[in-house]
Amino acid sequence: MTDHEIKISFTEYDSVEQLPAADRQLCHEAVRALINSHSPYSKFKVGAALLLQSGKIIHGSNQENVAYPSGLCAERTALFNWGANYPGDPIQAIAVTAHTDDFELVRPVTPCGSCLQVMAECEKMQQQPMRILLYCQNGPVWITSGVESFLPFLFFEERLATR
Repeated sequence: MTDHEIKISFTEYDSVEQLPAADRQLCHEAVRALINSHSPYSKFKVGAALLLQSGKIIHGSNQENVAYPSGLCAERTALFNWGANYPGDPIQAIAVTAHTDDFELVRPVTPCGSCLQVMAECEKMQQQPMRILLYCQNGPVWITSGVESFLPFLFFEERLATR
């Protein structure tokens, strides 16, 4: 028998105002993305903003549909846009934020498992990790480098890509 231990690390800032200007701007871009959220059922808006190596910003927002589970999360909306339109322009960072009028958010919202897997695939495609900024408006910001901090046992089956 062998015991293993996995540790993650992330940096926490008390507020967005403590961030360097570029990170603060990306968090504000994620807030801008909330405007296009279509979330009439959950009333839980999520916005994502990708910063590409070229400096281009791509927005994504959650898009719900009455025919569950036909909707899509903000992170995947932005990441699939990147994959379809800018795959040669690596993702430097992604910022994610959320808002609801139904209750107060006191900590950042983390991506779901499906979004984490897509983030992992995007990192693999571009052969480099992306910085992940999880932003709680009027609260803390969590920053980590790469999706592996959230999903240490990534699903990759190399033989599927060679078929």
